[in-house]
Amino acid sequence: MRQEQEEAQPEVTEVAPGILRAQIPINFTGLGHVNMYLLEDDQGWTAMDPGLPGPSTWKAIKDRLRQAGAKVSDVHTVVVTHSHPDHFGSAEKLRREADAEMVAATDFRTFFDLLEPDLVESPDDRSAANDAAAIDRLRDRFDMTNPWGGEMPRPPLPGVGPVGKVKRRMARRYFMAPRPNRRLADGEPIRLGSREFVAVHTPGHTADHLCLVDPDDGVLLTGDHVLPSITPHISGLGSVTADPLADFVHSLDKVAALDGVGTSLPAHGHPFTNLQERVDAIKGHHEERLAKLTEISHAVGEANVEVLTKELFSERAWGHMAEAETYAHLEHLRLAGQAESRWDDGLLHYTVD
Repeated sequence: MRQEQEEAQPEVTEVAPGILRAQIPINFTGLGHVNMYLLEDDQGWTAMDPGLPGPSTWKAIKDRLRQAGAKVSDVHTVVVTHSHPDHFGSAEKLRREADAEMVAATDFRTFFDLLEPDLVESPDDRSAANDAAAIDRLRDRFDMTNPWGGEMPRPPLPGVGPVGKVKRRMARRYFMAPRPNRRLADGEPIRLGSREFVAVHTPGHTADHLCLVDPDDGVLLTGDHVLPSITPHISGLGSVTADPLADFVHSLDKVAALDGVGTSLPAHGHPFTNLQERVDAIKGHHEERLAKLTEISHAVGEANVEVLTKELFSERAWGHMAEAETYAHLEHLRLAGQAESRWDDGLLHYTVD
């Protein structure tokens, strides 16, 4: 088991002076926890990446704050590193319950931004009719094809009947689409706890990913950009640029070039001190993937993304996430002039040179 897959431990621990690590349980894409970092100052607390929505997460958040000597109302700032639900899912609820500020990167966006105001307003302002209409629009959005052909993955949306009614009521109580009221530009300073951090935009894992570095003390909050033992997912789905893999590699070089980073605090897994080594290993992983994909294409000839995915990934990993990453690698090769693509019977086919 990789450390990012470990179940959340209930104890809150100090991982750098003035920075507490509070593990929040998740069961999401094979991960077992998300690290919610807590920083205290004379005004109260900052909480970063407070996990998925739902009652179990909310219970864990309150428990971890209690261990730190705080309560929800003591939180004055909620930071979200990027637009994945295991990071932003409970952020808006925490922000509203605490009357706090929410901080994210300048270009932070979620899929739910398309649905405002129905899934954005507070629970008191939302109605069953509005929720049902928003859910219908979500279903419509997922009735389209993905960029390489085939159906989009459908989220587990609540349906009709008593069970669906309970799920919709739960969503109204625990999930609200995040609305940052402070957006950090790349290089912009921000004081969190007793530290002066600087925003580092690191697109790739998502287009809106944000890291924070304390240059004086050499502490880097890496989010999902650099993880201690697994490689972050790079998706060709939903990216705002043509080559998210190139974006990711550039962002890896960007954090590796930061002076004096001694401690890296990831969103999953344990703190680590070998940032440059991890950057090199992750870049090497993608170079190997590109080389293997080239070999596969030479062996099988022209093929669609699903066929190439099943050759590139082990069977246990087959599915939409694997296809999205394969597509990102194929597009990287095509844009580099090393592959060609064409549509055939509704599916995108590639030939790698």
